[in-house]
Amino acid sequence: MAENGNQNVLSVLIVDEDPGRSAILEQALKDGGCRVIAKLSSGDQLVTQVALHQPDVIIIDLDTPDRDTLEQMHTISRDQPRPIVMFAEDDDSGTINQAIKAGVSAYIVDGLAANRVKPVMEVAIARFREYQALRDELAQAKDSLEERKLIDRAKALLIKRQGMSEEQAHQALRKLAMDQGKKLVEVARSVIAVIDLLQP
Repeated sequence: MAENGNQNVLSVLIVDEDPGRSAILEQALKDGGCRVIAKLSSGDQLVTQVALHQPDVIIIDLDTPDRDTLEQMHTISRDQPRPIVMFAEDDDSGTINQAIKAGVSAYIVDGLAANRVKPVMEVAIARFREYQALRDELAQAKDSLEERKLIDRAKALLIKRQGMSEEQAHQALRKLAMDQGKKLVEVARSVIAVIDLLQP
């Protein structure tokens, strides 16, 4: 988390359609040692405001999250992910599922209680970090698989066109990588491109 200013202070953006609840929420966050950096009355400009203020956490307190707000949250989760806590009156399982799919880390149905804001937020942050770690792991595994496929394809082309054994092809790629100061996968990509160009 990019905790702004003081490293221990979490910056929070609030979306709340009710000014009274918004004031209670802001006070509860301040009492919990957080800093409220922006307050919105609807989720209409959420993507823009998140990009502008770069909060550590987003708290949304709406009776029912509308489609626009869910779409905005989905865009945030994809492009600038961060923990999102939602307090809502709507306990419909379809709405909850939509909110979770849109990137909500914690969906709280039984009302906004000031003394529960900080603990709920801490759980949401922990869940968000866990999810991000899993997502990063999955992306790394996918990248590794793609790299392995490229290297294997480059070796197969060298075997076919140069009459090399698999070991010779592998050594040739490694030597090229060392000579050029590049990663094996970068050399494999170049070899594939060159051989593809030479194909009749």
